[in-house]
Amino acid sequence: MKEIQKAYDAEQFRQQGHSLVDLLADRLAASTTGIPKQVLPWQETETAMQTWIQDFAKAPDTDITGLFKKVLEESINVHHPKYMGHQISPAAPLGALAGLVSDFLNNGMGVYEMGIVGTIMDRIVIRSVAAQMGFDQKADGVMTSGGTMANVTALLTARSIKAKDHVWVEGTQKQYALMVSEQAHYCVDRAARIMGWGAEGIIKVPSNANYEMRTETLEACFQKAKTKGIEVLAVVGSACSTSTGAFDDLEAIADFCEMHDLWFHVDGAHGAATVYSEKYKGLVNGLERADSVTMDFHKMLLTPSITTALVFKNGKLNFQTFAQEAQYLFEEQEGLDWYNMARRTFECTKTMMSLKIYSLLRTYGPGLFDEYVTRVIDNTHELHQLVNAMPEMEAAAPPSANILCFRHRPAHLSSDQLNQHNEGIRHQMKLDGDYYIVKTSLNGQTYLRCTLTNPFTNTEHLQGMVDKEGQIALEV
Repeated sequence: MKEIQKAYDAEQFRQQGHSLVDLLADRLAASTTGIPKQVLPWQETETAMQTWIQDFAKAPDTDITGLFKKVLEESINVHHPKYMGHQISPAAPLGALAGLVSDFLNNGMGVYEMGIVGTIMDRIVIRSVAAQMGFDQKADGVMTSGGTMANVTALLTARSIKAKDHVWVEGTQKQYALMVSEQAHYCVDRAARIMGWGAEGIIKVPSNANYEMRTETLEACFQKAKTKGIEVLAVVGSACSTSTGAFDDLEAIADFCEMHDLWFHVDGAHGAATVYSEKYKGLVNGLERADSVTMDFHKMLLTPSITTALVFKNGKLNFQTFAQEAQYLFEEQEGLDWYNMARRTFECTKTMMSLKIYSLLRTYGPGLFDEYVTRVIDNTHELHQLVNAMPEMEAAAPPSANILCFRHRPAHLSSDQLNQHNEGIRHQMKLDGDYYIVKTSLNGQTYLRCTLTNPFTNTEHLQGMVDKEGQIALEV
């Protein structure tokens, strides 16, 4: 019992916790002011692997300060105002503390008695989100681990409601399909394949010059599927697309779904957060007409990952998603026992993720999210202006939310040379580590891609990134 006693020593935990919070607070104070030069301390894979193999081989040591310090020093710094990369927001410190409480309690939430507080908080948070989206009191849903999980769950519900056969018991008897923009996140494609619909189970709807779904082509795509014997059950609207941040016309999709009695799901993993912004909530007009909506709190709402809300306009329909017996878990087999979460989600064991959101909303109110979402989208519009002002730079499309794709385009380079040129810029910026941006491919063309998620990013940082990109462009 010697090592067990050491592992559970309360005083040691107190000392380790104080040391860790001091490290994190120092990093936060420095990062928000932009003091560390590097956002990305880049290491090649083999170098990083050897470094950590050597660390792992060290003798056991209860002083974890050195370990945590090394982790911080070698990890990407999303709290730095020069972080402009992937779709992840800098976690608010309170949200991280709530995560610590959840991890320490380790209460699973498959059944109510194992996660009393978390189960109640889930419902309070979901209903708060649903009201923010414009749904009435019939709305309900679940918190789940990520947008992919939420989208799959929503589409399984669509299948259970709209399919004519009893798929859960009998299996798929027909060729079903969903319709989605060609710019949609790849997890929607995966969902169709997971459900056994194959390649024909996802019908890609063309997008326009701004990478938004061409909703005027929905009818033609639908009729073409019918002539092939394919039964369309659902349409997925993107709010927004991952590559460019484009928002589909949700009102038009809702009209089409109502006309054909189809399930309307909105993949709002990224952009549904705009419902909290008084200035930008018009981007998701029509969201309240959806049958289901996915929204990630970790992308644009300051919450540690992975924290996702799946909202259903009619909450009762969610209870039909998974219909199977598990007597040892569920004492009550009849009725809508909403408090037994495993009936409505993939996850039989689920973390108390709602505590992170509950803590932020209870402490700061929705005004925190309004201020944050508005700030990062305003920054992106400013970045667009700076890009347009630079010679030989062009944006792929005007930004809607907090994503901007652009490239350096010297007139003398061919299409293939342009791709190599911009890939070289991105690679050099990664090695430099001063700013962190990523890249994407749009219609076969390579673009640099910025997602502005740090509220401490200002004009100086934006101009500095554009200048840096221009400087590197002359060298690659």
